[in-house]
Amino acid sequence: MSRKQGQRDGGTKGQRDLSPEPSDRHGQLDRHDLYEACVQSPEDLVGMIAGMHGGACRVLGEDFAGTAALSLRWADSDAKRRSIAIDLDAEALRRHGEHPRVLRINRDVLRVRPDERLRCDAIFVGNFSIGYLHDRRELVRYLARSAGRLKRRGIFVCDTYGGASTFTTGHVQREHRLPDGRRVIYTWEQREADPISGLVTNAMHFQVDRDGDVEAIFADAFVYHWRVWSIPELADAMEEAGFRSFDVFDKVPSAVDQTGRVYMAPVEHGESLEESFIACVCARV
Repeated sequence: MSRKQGQRDGGTKGQRDLSPEPSDRHGQLDRHDLYEACVQSPEDLVGMIAGMHGGACRVLGEDFAGTAALSLRWADSDAKRRSIAIDLDAEALRRHGEHPRVLRINRDVLRVRPDERLRCDAIFVGNFSIGYLHDRRELVRYLARSAGRLKRRGIFVCDTYGGASTFTTGHVQREHRLPDGRRVIYTWEQREADPISGLVTNAMHFQVDRDGDVEAIFADAFVYHWRVWSIPELADAMEEAGFRSFDVFDKVPSAVDQTGRVYMAPVEHGESLEESFIACVCARV
C-alpha cells in the first residue's frame, strides 16, 4: 500500500537541494497527477477496507479525500457500492469529473454532522491525514461525529506511522514509471520533527525525466504540518469517542482468494510490527 510517507524504510538522513530549474515544460502533468501515480494505491485499499469491515460494506466515506481517487475506485469496484468524498479543496474534488455513485462534499470534515444521507459502512482517512488534527479534544470530537455517521457495525479506519524513524529527519526516494515511459523520482522528506509535541513537517517532491533529460521538477509539491498520533493515543481517543472496539492492521492483506476477495487479520497483542511501520487503526461502532 503506497502512502504519503513513500515507504519510509531505508531512508537517508540529510537534505538534497530540490530547488527547481526554470522550466515551462510541465505540459499536462501537475502535482496531483504525480501524487496519484507515485503515492496512492486505491485499487489495493478498496479490497483492504472491505476486508477490515468483514461484512456487506457498500457505502464508503472518504474524509480528507483530495482528488477522491479512492472514492471513484470504490464506486467502480461494484455496481452496488457508492461513496462520499469530503475535502476542503474544491478544485481537487472536481478533478476527475462526475460519477453517478460518488457524492462530493466541499467542506471541512470537522463541520460535517451526522446526516442520514451521509451514513456509511466505512469511513477512511488515509495518507496520514488524521494528523491534520493537532489537538486531542479536536480529535475526539471528530471521531465522535464520525461514529455518528456510521451504520450499525460500521468501521472507522485511519493510518499512522511509527517506530524507530518516527521523529527522525531525512528523506526517502523511490522511482516510478508513468504510462508513457517517463520516469518520476519521488522524494518523501521529513523536514522537521519534534518528539515532545508530536508535530512534524513533511514534504513531497517530484522530478520527471525522459531518457535522462529532466523535464520538470516539482519541489515542495505538497507540504504537511502534522501531529503524529501513536496507536495507543488513537485507541484511547476512539474509546472516548464512543467506539466499542478497535483493531490494528498491517499495511498488507493477510490473504487474497481466487475471486480477488481480500482477507485482513488484525495484529495480535504482543506481535511485532516493523522497526519503522505503517499501520491502519480500525475502530468499530
